[in-house]
Amino acid sequence: MAERPTSPHLSVYRMHRYTLLTSVLNRATGLVLTLGLIVLVCWLLAAAAGPAAYARAEALLGLGIVKLLWLALLAVFSYHLCAGVRHLVWDSGRGLERAQSRASAYLVLIASAVLFAGLALWLLRGHAS
Repeated sequence: MAERPTSPHLSVYRMHRYTLLTSVLNRATGLVLTLGLIVLVCWLLAAAAGPAAYARAEALLGLGIVKLLWLALLAVFSYHLCAGVRHLVWDSGRGLERAQSRASAYLVLIASAVLFAGLALWLLRGHAS
């Protein structure tokens, strides 16, 4: 029986620590956002179920610990969005050199922190008034 070709192993790819870390984080944040989507769907279902169900959902989702989870989801969203843009740039064939990849990794971290801070301030100001 002839040997079948195997899929390339991770050792074939020349990924550097920062490239590997940002790529794995992008996938992990996608999974976390999926859990956040489930909460969003539950909230929408409560809104569609009527005022009583919506009031219960609003009371639960307005708890202090849940608000911290919302902030965490906002940080995850910010990172995932910026890293996704980086992957789109890579798909165009740009930014694949080692120095460019390192610079884009730092840019993703900085841009996602700035985006998170801006969104968090915007939301906090909107709820303060």
